[in-house]
Amino acid sequence: MIRRLRFSGWRCAAWLAPWLVVLALCGAAAAGRAAVVPSAPAPSPDVLQEGLALAEAGAPGQTHDNVRLTIYNRPIITFREPLLNMSPAERASRARFQIDQIMSKRGPLQVSLSPFQNATIVMVDGAPAFPFVSADLGPGQTANEVRAALQQALDEGREASSVTFMLRATGIAAIATIVLALVLWGLSFLGRRMEGLMKRLAEKHGSKIALGGAPLFGSERLFRILNAALRASLWVLALIAVVEWLGFSMSQFPYTRRWGEQMNQSALDLANFVFGAIADSLPGLAVALAIFVLARAALGLVSPLFAQVERGELELRWIDKDTVRATRRLVQLGVWLFALAMAYPYLPGAQTEAFKGMSVLLGLMVSLGASNMLGQAISGLIVTYSHTMRVGEYVRVGDFEGTVTQVGTFSTRVRTGMGEELTVPNTLIVGSVTRNYSRSMPGSGYIVDTELTIGYDAPWRQVHAMMIEAALRTEGISQTPPPKVFQTALSDYYAEYRIAAHAVPTQPLPRAELLGQLHANLQDVFNENGVQIMSPHYMGDPERAKVVPRAEWDPPLAAKG
Repeated sequence: MIRRLRFSGWRCAAWLAPWLVVLALCGAAAAGRAAVVPSAPAPSPDVLQEGLALAEAGAPGQTHDNVRLTIYNRPIITFREPLLNMSPAERASRARFQIDQIMSKRGPLQVSLSPFQNATIVMVDGAPAFPFVSADLGPGQTANEVRAALQQALDEGREASSVTFMLRATGIAAIATIVLALVLWGLSFLGRRMEGLMKRLAEKHGSKIALGGAPLFGSERLFRILNAALRASLWVLALIAVVEWLGFSMSQFPYTRRWGEQMNQSALDLANFVFGAIADSLPGLAVALAIFVLARAALGLVSPLFAQVERGELELRWIDKDTVRATRRLVQLGVWLFALAMAYPYLPGAQTEAFKGMSVLLGLMVSLGASNMLGQAISGLIVTYSHTMRVGEYVRVGDFEGTVTQVGTFSTRVRTGMGEELTVPNTLIVGSVTRNYSRSMPGSGYIVDTELTIGYDAPWRQVHAMMIEAALRTEGISQTPPPKVFQTALSDYYAEYRIAAHAVPTQPLPRAELLGQLHANLQDVFNENGVQIMSPHYMGDPERAKVVPRAEWDPPLAAKG
């Protein structure tokens, strides 16, 4: 919770105060530092000229480590070549000794440059501090930059030895600490206020953010998301405040001023990088946003057309009520894909190698994992646009039959007469024979048919009449058009008869229930007329006729033991 930010600003100031003492002690320790180097007389001009000649010639096959001269935490110059029979390390040590000796005299500490042969001598208050040659200068570094760096370091050393300056710097840092504590307390107070406001907003608008009619987040989840975003924002602001305080406080003391400047410069470089990247991406984002807005406007223009066709208010040759939803989805998908392809070059980071690699990876995943899904989607389009089946029709696909409840993009849902809901892949529908029992009847009716095998000793006209009578007795079978009986085959031992009837179009019974009633009525009618039903295979007459007398139609159930 955001209550973790609730701390006292004064307690924070008390926690940060020791760091100010450490900074002050660093400056004082640097001010009282004295280089422990044995005193040596300054080189004469002849010795210096000879040493410069040796430095220019260099010692073949001999290498030396570079040594940086640092005064009061300020890098001045890096000694790279031996000079006056002294290695770079000895030159740096002697330069520090000379500068300490000059500073002990408490002069004005004015730095100047004095050219000598192929070298330059750095002078402080007219006394030589150290010589350097062109090989000692870094890439792009000039002699004036060396002089300016040493002058700044000596000025900071003089400030570090001033009690008044150090007390003033400590006071300024203490004021900055108090300001930091107030800022952190303000962030804590703001967090408590914003927490209550976000809770009220989440309770008010949480249920309004929905996807497909169902709440997407809910009040509690939306509040947790907003609260986490607030916590992250407050901690980022607190971190920025602490970094700025630390950089400002370190800049007040001579010895740590360079660290503070580097910290502030790093923060400025980071801010420049982040906000510069944001500013550079704004034109591209504007173009991409304009493309998406135009795509949304184009869809808004065609949406009323699809809505009118779906309601039946408008008829078009190339689209009807059965295909309007699929066509709308295809148009929306095509428009958004086209908009995304147009806006892709303007998206931030679209030309980076990381973005390109992610695009290749995404394309590879789609090509490998979505082949089956793509086949299902294409099969769904074939089923939709070929009008193979519609919602409400009674169909048979392979060994499954039932009423179509939904024709989807990837699968079709069929509800059987037993109350089961089957999800049939569209590839199965396209790849198999589909029987549609509803196309011959207007409205929501369907065909009901069944088959019997009867011996040749039964007159076929009587069989026709009995089957039609059984159909007319069945509630839910329409009498217009009347049922029809067909002799589908004359086999070796029996004749095959098929009856086809139409279910009542208005509120039809499930086909399984209607077939059950028709089969029951067929048995009753054939029993009444003494005709045996020997389905599915009739081979000969038994000793006793396989009929049930009317007196035995409702026998009592056996009693439980």
